[in-house]
Amino acid sequence: MSQQFNISEWLIQFFSMSNLKSLFVYNEGEPMIFTAFFFWGFFAVVLLIYSLIHKKRGLRNAFLFFASLFFYYKTSGLFISILLFSTLSDYFIGKIIYASPKKVTKQIFVGLSVVINLFVLCYFKYAYFFTDAYNDIFQTNYQVFNHFAQFANETVGTAYSVNQILLPVGISFFTFQTISYSVDVYKEKIKPVNSILDFGFYVSFFPQLVAGPIVRASEFIPQLYQPYKLTQHQFGLALFWILKGLTKKIVIGDYIAVNFIDRVFHNPLMFTGYENLMALYGYSLQVYADFSGYTDIAIGVALLMGFTLPTNFNSPYKAKNVGEFWKRWHMSLSSWLKDYLYIPLGGNRGGSLGTWIAIGVISAFVILLSGKMIVLYSFLWAAILISVLAIWIKSFRAWLTTNINLLITMLLGGLWHGASWQFVIWGGLNGLGLMVYKLWRKISPYEKYNNFLALAVKVFITFNFITFTRIWFRGESMESTWQILRQIGNNFSAELIPSITSSYAMVFIVMLIGYIIHVLPTKIKNWYQEAFIKLPLWVKIIVSSITIFGIYQSMSADLHSFIYFQF
Repeated sequence: MSQQFNISEWLIQFFSMSNLKSLFVYNEGEPMIFTAFFFWGFFAVVLLIYSLIHKKRGLRNAFLFFASLFFYYKTSGLFISILLFSTLSDYFIGKIIYASPKKVTKQIFVGLSVVINLFVLCYFKYAYFFTDAYNDIFQTNYQVFNHFAQFANETVGTAYSVNQILLPVGISFFTFQTISYSVDVYKEKIKPVNSILDFGFYVSFFPQLVAGPIVRASEFIPQLYQPYKLTQHQFGLALFWILKGLTKKIVIGDYIAVNFIDRVFHNPLMFTGYENLMALYGYSLQVYADFSGYTDIAIGVALLMGFTLPTNFNSPYKAKNVGEFWKRWHMSLSSWLKDYLYIPLGGNRGGSLGTWIAIGVISAFVILLSGKMIVLYSFLWAAILISVLAIWIKSFRAWLTTNINLLITMLLGGLWHGASWQFVIWGGLNGLGLMVYKLWRKISPYEKYNNFLALAVKVFITFNFITFTRIWFRGESMESTWQILRQIGNNFSAELIPSITSSYAMVFIVMLIGYIIHVLPTKIKNWYQEAFIKLPLWVKIIVSSITIFGIYQSMSADLHSFIYFQF
């Protein structure tokens, strides 16, 4: 069992620090995350200063920009320079796009924004993948070299390893935001931001900087110029979101991960098939509690400062089909992929030049993953076969036309999470799940039924399919993934279920409570949310204090980063 977190010991240690400089210096072993006490101290200071200057819009935005930079520095160190580079480049590109009279010039600079952002993302996220793949194919022995680390060492005097490339926290999220900004300026959905400080604030706003939700420029930038407003209802709602997020992350997500899930996934062969299966169901709850918990806190923190962030989750495990699931899960990413990838590729209207480019990118990734030329030949033959079938069979051509971009979007969504066979399989399975459902709903005699039994069956099938695909999302390697499947299929040990259930009774109870809360009707959730909001202020303070005390008493000795920090 994990050790209990002792608040009093932490406070004594904090206030006995002899060197206050450590508060302002990045510590790789202690990044600033929402569950750390240091973050709430930082946020209290931010709110205090913010309360004094919130009426001066320019000063307010500039202050929050620099506060966000400090937050990111305490989270990622000198990777702050990557954030600043992305901010500066897209700020000036946006200006050029808007000022250019010719459409072709606008298109060139939109393309430049996309290329710059994707190059930075690929350099940090896929450098090892491309280097290893090149070595496998051409039998070379090239090593990864971190030019960014070398530059930092020579200019700042740091001692970063040049033979290792670390992934900057949140790089996928803020690069997607800057890309959406350039595209929205090109489409004339927004005008470019005049002040670099205002634009920097949009890109780096600390509540959602490192793990979303992904904020559209057209939705957030107008808020930069609105006066600060926080009603009593909004204050209560913000506090409720924060408490809900902390409870999800610490009480549910971290508890079941530390005491059960991580152990099983680390060594599946040490556990029975039943334990592997329960760990898989537990992981579906953990990844939801962890990720939605982060965005709940982000939404609450932002609301206290007068800014509205988009809802990122809507009870996804209540979805009746795979398509509905992806409208409820990580909604900001799903809608971003739809608007900035799926529709530009042609949507369900058919393929485009972008479709063929995307197919080429995915094929190249898969071929490089395999490291074998036979895979290239297989892809060529498959392309020829599919082309012949599409030419000669009209129904197949229609099906391919309406579904190819959907599959491409899900495969690229998988590769966005990481360059590995596991994410390719995970994305591919979800893409196939969407395609199969589109066929099924046309012929299913049950699609029109919405009684309780029919809904329960639909939700049950969808949830189990999504959970099944998560084997590849969570598995530590392809080998451990197959071990989990083999254990579930060949070593279930049904006779041990009672004793195993008894051994992990508390973990399974927490899992059960978590799922029960998740599937509660929306009207019940709205009822207790509104009940909290309507409490007198002094009662809110007492309830919040008791809740926070209970949350942090259940925290393990070591803080656990949020799962989506790695993406």
